[in-house]
Amino acid sequence: MKNKQTKSLNLKLPALTDKDILKRLKSLGYLSDDFEDVNLLKELSGNKNQDIRYYAISNLAKLADDNLLEFFYLLIKSEKTSRNRREIASAIGRLRSAKAIDILLELLSDADPNIILQSIRGLLVFKKEKKIYNKLIKLRFHENELVQKIIEVEFFDKKNYSKNHSKSPDHLKNTIMLGDTFKILKKVDEESIHLTFTSPPYYNARDYSIYNSYKSYLKFLIRIFKQVHRVTKEGRFFVLNTSPIIIPRIGRKYSSKRYPIPYDVHKGLIDMGWEFLDDIVWAKPEPSVKNRVAGFAQHRKPLAYKPNCITECVMVYRKKSNKLIDWIYDQYPKSIIDDSKVPDGYETSNIWKIDPSHSKVHSATFPLELCDRIIQYYSFKEDLVFDPFAGSGSVGVSAKRNGRYFFLTELNKSYYDEMMRKLGKDLFDQ
Repeated sequence: MKNKQTKSLNLKLPALTDKDILKRLKSLGYLSDDFEDVNLLKELSGNKNQDIRYYAISNLAKLADDNLLEFFYLLIKSEKTSRNRREIASAIGRLRSAKAIDILLELLSDADPNIILQSIRGLLVFKKEKKIYNKLIKLRFHENELVQKIIEVEFFDKKNYSKNHSKSPDHLKNTIMLGDTFKILKKVDEESIHLTFTSPPYYNARDYSIYNSYKSYLKFLIRIFKQVHRVTKEGRFFVLNTSPIIIPRIGRKYSSKRYPIPYDVHKGLIDMGWEFLDDIVWAKPEPSVKNRVAGFAQHRKPLAYKPNCITECVMVYRKKSNKLIDWIYDQYPKSIIDDSKVPDGYETSNIWKIDPSHSKVHSATFPLELCDRIIQYYSFKEDLVFDPFAGSGSVGVSAKRNGRYFFLTELNKSYYDEMMRKLGKDLFDQ
C-alpha cells in the first residue's frame, strides 16, 4: 500500500495557536513532490517557539531538495538550540548530495558533538573519496568518545569475529571447580562464557573474606574481572551484585567506615573494556537488614542520621563491541531465540523487590528469584552461565532450571563440598 502523501500544510497562521501548529506539523507524514508550502515551512523554522522550529525543519528535511542547502546552512548558523541544530545537520546529510560536502566538512569543527556526529553520517556516503576518507580517519582521536566509536566501526574494525558465538566448550558445561578462580580462569579459552553473574566476597565483613587493605581488595576484584572479560564472548553481559559495606568502629573513640564498593569497582571495569548498561536496585524488606537507625531514633540529632540499608546494587555491563545486539541474534537458530523469550510477569522497572535467602552453610546466598531474572533477561537457552564466586551454587541451580549450562568456581572447600554433596540429590535438579 502506497503511503499517503501530503500536498500542503492547510494552515492559516494568524488564526492558530502554537499548539494547533505543532499538531499539524507532527501529523504531516510523507510530503508530495509538488508540496506547496515550502516557504511556509521556512517561515516556521524561524518561529520563536523552538518546538515549532524543530518540526518545521524536520518536515523540510523530508523534501530532500538540493535547493534548500543554502537555507539550511544559514539556519544552522543562526539556530541556538542543540536539538534543532542537530536536525538541521541531519537534514543536510540526508540530502546525500555532493553539493553538501563542503558544508558537512565545515561542520566537523563545530563545538557541539551532536552536529559533528550528524556531519559524519552525511559524509560517510562519500567515504570512498580520498579527501573525505582522509578527513574522517583523523577523527579517530577526537576528544568525543562517540565520534571515536563511529570512526572505529567504519574504518578500523578489523577483528575476526567468531562464527561459534552460540557455542561453549563442552568441558565447562555443568562444571563446578574448587580452587583459585584466577588460576582456573587463566586456563579457560577466550570467548567461552555467555553470561557472568556474581557477587564477590565482602571486604572484611565476613570471616571468609579478609584482606589486608581496601586497596588490595579492589585490586583482587579487578584482577579477576579482567579474566572474566577475556573469557566472555563478543558483546555479552557481566552482571555484578555488590553493595557498600560498613566496617564497625573498633572503639568509642573511633568512627565506623563505609566503603562504596560498587562505585569504586566501576571505573576499573570501564577501563578494562566493559560498557555500562544499567543499574538495578535490589530492594529487601527493611526488617531483614541490620537496624542502623535505632540510635538516631533515640536522640534525633542532625549529622548522626544513618538509614537502614535495604538495597544492593546489581550493575549490568556488556563487553564492549562494535557489534549490535542484532548481530548476536543472528548467531542463534530462530528456535533458540523463540524458546528463550522472557515469560510474562517480567520486571518493568529497575527497582527489584526480592526477599533475601538464607543458608546454614553460606551467610550471603543469592535468592533464586534474583538469579532467575538475570539469567532469563541476559542469556539464551543452552548458553553457558558463569559464577566465579559460586558460594552455595544458586547461579547453578537457576541456570539448570532455566535451560542453561553452568560453570562455577569456588575457593572455599566447605561451600564446594556442600554443592557437590547436593549435586547428586536435588541441587541442580529441583
